[in-house]
Amino acid sequence: MIQTEALTKKFADITAVENLTLNIPQGEVFGFLGPNGAGKTTTVRLLTCLISPTSGRASVAGFEVGRQNIDIRRVVGILTETPGLYDRLSAERNLEIYAHLYEVKDIPGQVEKYLRMLGLWSRRKDAAGTFSKGMKQKLAIARALLHEPRLLFLDEPTAGLDPEAAKLVREFIAELRTAGRTIFICTHNLDEADRLCDRIAVFKSRLRVLDTPAGLRRDLYGRKVVIHLAGEAEPYLAVVTSLPFAREPEAVDNKLVLGLEEPEQHNPDIVRALVAAGADIQFVGELRHSLEDIYLQIVSEEPAGE
Repeated sequence: MIQTEALTKKFADITAVENLTLNIPQGEVFGFLGPNGAGKTTTVRLLTCLISPTSGRASVAGFEVGRQNIDIRRVVGILTETPGLYDRLSAERNLEIYAHLYEVKDIPGQVEKYLRMLGLWSRRKDAAGTFSKGMKQKLAIARALLHEPRLLFLDEPTAGLDPEAAKLVREFIAELRTAGRTIFICTHNLDEADRLCDRIAVFKSRLRVLDTPAGLRRDLYGRKVVIHLAGEAEPYLAVVTSLPFAREPEAVDNKLVLGLEEPEQHNPDIVRALVAAGADIQFVGELRHSLEDIYLQIVSEEPAGE
């Protein structure tokens, strides 16, 4: 659905995007993470043909950026960080204008569909300028979906939304994925990215890492199992230390913590060994690092020369 090869954008003496190579298949929810000024929005503007690349190549939905820009604009929807609505016009009229631009066939039906879906139907006659920030965000999401795009670019989709509205938007994104749409999300909400995205790229002018959330955890921290015992864990540390597949085991109060390559395979062996040694096991869990831990570690590791 999206393919880039050494995509680069320079502004004067600043390189905003450098040698970006991506391959995003159809139906994937792709998270694009990075600090402010990292080049995320510039990347979206390149892929939606709002600006031209300095060098490199990109294709979106089979159309080549720079040569088939009109075709690309027809098949993508964009939610920008600032909605840019017509404040004096009603919510309904805002959507009608954009529906005409996109040559939507059933304009009244599409406008009603998305206003209802995003909880704005009762306010359809009200001027957009009277809406809260969160309501404007939802109206902008409806605008991006009117023409049923195959590919959706969302820049901070839940920014300014209250928890209930943010949950609605997340569920909406998950529903769009089941319909086979490809979704490219720029976000600072790491928990949101963790829950929604099939793969995550951490970007800071250049691509730093690209993997699934689980893969990022595994590659940076490995997998660690925590075994909770009814009593002190120290007497049983030697039991797990003797197991050849246990890495760096330690005892912390009533817990044994150890690294495992394949917990699903080796957890039963560990449990049997501990029970045979007289341990009273309460439960076994896996230690999970947050995506925030991973993200902060990656963006703090500047390559040499930067």
